[in-house]
Amino acid sequence: MKIYNTLTRTKEELHTLVPGEVRIYACGPTVYNLIHIGNARPLCVLDVLRNYLEYRGFKVIFAQNFTDIDDKIINRAAAEGLNYEEIAEKYIREYWTDARGLNVKPATFHPKATENIDEIIRMTADLIDGGYAYESEGDVYFSPSKFEGYGKLSKQQLEELESGARVSVGETKREAADFALWKAAKEGEPSWDSPWGKGRPGWHIECSAMVRKYLGTTIDIHCGGQDLIFPHHENEIAQSECANHAPFAAYWMHNGYINVDNTKMSKSLGNFFTVRDVAAQYGYEPIRYLMVSSQYRSPVNYSTEVIEQCIASLSRLSNCRENLSFFIANTLVENNAADEALTAKYEARKQAFIDAMEDDLNTADAIASIFELVKDINTAIADASASKLSCVAGQRILDELCGVLGLACKKESGMLDADVEKLIAERTAARQEKNWARADEIRDTLKKMGIVLEDTPHGVKWSRQ
Repeated sequence: MKIYNTLTRTKEELHTLVPGEVRIYACGPTVYNLIHIGNARPLCVLDVLRNYLEYRGFKVIFAQNFTDIDDKIINRAAAEGLNYEEIAEKYIREYWTDARGLNVKPATFHPKATENIDEIIRMTADLIDGGYAYESEGDVYFSPSKFEGYGKLSKQQLEELESGARVSVGETKREAADFALWKAAKEGEPSWDSPWGKGRPGWHIECSAMVRKYLGTTIDIHCGGQDLIFPHHENEIAQSECANHAPFAAYWMHNGYINVDNTKMSKSLGNFFTVRDVAAQYGYEPIRYLMVSSQYRSPVNYSTEVIEQCIASLSRLSNCRENLSFFIANTLVENNAADEALTAKYEARKQAFIDAMEDDLNTADAIASIFELVKDINTAIADASASKLSCVAGQRILDELCGVLGLACKKESGMLDADVEKLIAERTAARQEKNWARADEIRDTLKKMGIVLEDTPHGVKWSRQ
């Protein structure tokens, strides 16, 4: 498998530190609000990455943190009259509601910053002892100038960064580019004891500390949005490699931005949407489909028209699967001469899917191969070349590939109740008696109940509108 490595700006073959095992870290949300559709993209993309690696036989060890102490959380707590813990726990619960809706599986580890204060303090102390960081009036700062490789991820020179930075009022750091590892306590804010006095961790250090604790000093893949390349991921590299004296991550994967009506999403522009808001109108699966329909490094555009196109695409998939299920249940032809050719065609679509995914997780081409499979299946059913055996093979492959992308592709049709079953049986009897008026009357009655009937050579096929 080839992955585009932000560190080298090239596609590279994936070679893991331990054969057959992949260690992945992703920066999780700061839990002070509902997640927005921009947050949904890395969640869905990384879930697909994990699914695909497991599909190819890898053991995946995946950590995604929750930042549960931060200025935004403290400010939200003050606004809502709660403490920071109540705000964090509230929005972690809300996160899981949306993650389940998006069909995102839990990571192996979901560490919280506040549960890892000891590890954060240990790493901060290691950096001070190594001469990479210093204490100043209860704050602790990291000195990027002490790390020769600073800027290697973002491809920015430290001199350029320093020229655009400044020391803010109240800061006690030595150089403009220095960043906080530990912040001295402020009146009324939560704090923890440390060798430098009461305080709380800076943002960047928590990820470095949790990677070291849960995954080790060097990991295979570090993921996140493009907006995190600088300064967050650049600072993670500097801290971790100075503290651990080892490479931090072999591969860096960054997903593209979300645009709304071809404009970058921004609260100030009024084009900011939470996942919950969009799901209330369209459901979660169209959001999932949108997030994986483009190759992960490309930008994704959200609009009413685009989400409706996603709904239509999902309908094509679910209709195909529904037709397969009906055909398998009702056809009397177990197998025929076309089976071998059909199965080979389906397997070729599966291989095209794999080839696309092997090329830097190209989900756009992977989805295209699924729709080619759908076309093959629909053609075979329509011209009666499909048997039960070939349909079972087609359904297995369709479920397999959609499953990698986290798409259920199944209509929630429910069970017919006794009254509806009775009406369908009565209509069938009326047709056999050539009582077309009564048959049409029953069809119209069922239609008003949301039940649509389709007469096929294999019997009556029904679905709910």
